[in-house]
Amino acid sequence: MAEIGFDDFQKVDIRVGEVLRAEPFPEARKPAIKLWVDLGPEIGTKKSSAQITVHYSPDDLVGRRVLAVVNFPPRQIGPFMSEILVLGVPDENGEVVLIAPDMDTPIGGRMF
Repeated sequence: MAEIGFDDFQKVDIRVGEVLRAEPFPEARKPAIKLWVDLGPEIGTKKSSAQITVHYSPDDLVGRRVLAVVNFPPRQIGPFMSEILVLGVPDENGEVVLIAPDMDTPIGGRMF
C-alpha cells in the first residue's frame, strides 16, 4: 500500500450529507440508485449514482445521513451526471454498506 502525506489527505473533501431524494436507475449497466444529497449551504444539493441496491431501496435512503467526496470531477453515468461519490465499504460478500456518522452531525460538515 502506497503511503500518502497528510497534505494529500486534506485534498480529498469529504462532507456529511442528507439524502433528499432517491430513485431507481434502471438505465445503469449494474443495478443502481440515483441520489440527490443535501450537502449544506456552502455546496448545495448534488447528485450521485450508487450501486447499493442489495442493502438499500430508494425509500430507505431518504432522510439518511451519508459521507461523500465532493471535489471529484462530475462523471457521466449513462443519461445521469454523477457529481459526488457517496462512500461505502464492502460487506462479507463485497456489497456496498454506506458510511455515515454514528451521531447527529451538521449537514455539510467536513471530515477530518
